[in-house]
Amino acid sequence: MAGPKKPPGIKRVRDLVDGVLLLDKPVGWSSNDALIKAKRVLNAKKAGHTGTLDPFATGLLPLCFGEATKFSQDLLEADKTYETLVHLGQTTDTGDTEGEVLETRDVNVTEEQIEAVLTRFRGPILQTPPMYSALKRDGKPLYEYARAGITLEREARPVTIHKLEFLGYEAPFLKLSVMCSKGTYIRVLGEDIGHALGCGAHLNALRRTQVGNLTLDGVVTLDELTAHATPLSLLAPVDALLSSFPAVQLTEELAKRFLHGQRIALGKEDVAVPAEPGRVRVYHDSKLLGTGQLQEYSILAPERLIATAHQ
Repeated sequence: MAGPKKPPGIKRVRDLVDGVLLLDKPVGWSSNDALIKAKRVLNAKKAGHTGTLDPFATGLLPLCFGEATKFSQDLLEADKTYETLVHLGQTTDTGDTEGEVLETRDVNVTEEQIEAVLTRFRGPILQTPPMYSALKRDGKPLYEYARAGITLEREARPVTIHKLEFLGYEAPFLKLSVMCSKGTYIRVLGEDIGHALGCGAHLNALRRTQVGNLTLDGVVTLDELTAHATPLSLLAPVDALLSSFPAVQLTEELAKRFLHGQRIALGKEDVAVPAEPGRVRVYHDSKLLGTGQLQEYSILAPERLIATAHQ
């Protein structure tokens, strides 16, 4: 005879938390693990990150909570800036320190040779995604094939290296700063530079210093977040994600119409309008209402709205 059923476990009640955490991701953590930890500390109901950092990498990982998740896509599309240490003369199967060493060569290059090679990688380039990546083929990430010893053909993709600065060289380590478009693999860039120098390379260290307009100013470590008496006070407001867009301030009546999804002819209202059409952040009484598209003839069309702005 079966015993009595156990009572169901009590489900943890999460809080409605809105804002952005500028996390300084530690080495060895996946972006998703860091997100789960921060979400647990903040007891947040809804959260998401804005583009992954490899486990061996550190630096800026903006985490979005609540209403901020509506705007996380903007940072996925944004340019990123990194500082990296390239280990010349040694290749690994992952392109970084987490992989097995494949080959070691002598390094006999000068700073002049390095500078000459770097010029080839500035501007629009084609880059082949690495096998050790989260890109999927037939529903399975490439790194699962790689771990099984399978190498698949990958098509080179266009990316843009906006800046590639030489920061220093102490053989065999080359220090660089890279500002690049979305979809750029710094591991692959390091490998390709090493190949062009004739000695091979892998990344020894990687630190992300900027995502869009967000920088390391005000970043918080997981240890600081965990130890803080009021961790919610460490969150930046939702519009920290939108600082690159011009602001439009609406009157109370216009704000109500905007939040009901109505298009508004701002040219007929006593509202300051940006000179150029495009995406704007919209406020009433210093409170963010959401984003909109400023169209021809100063027509404001609602885009993504803040649900709590109705309160």
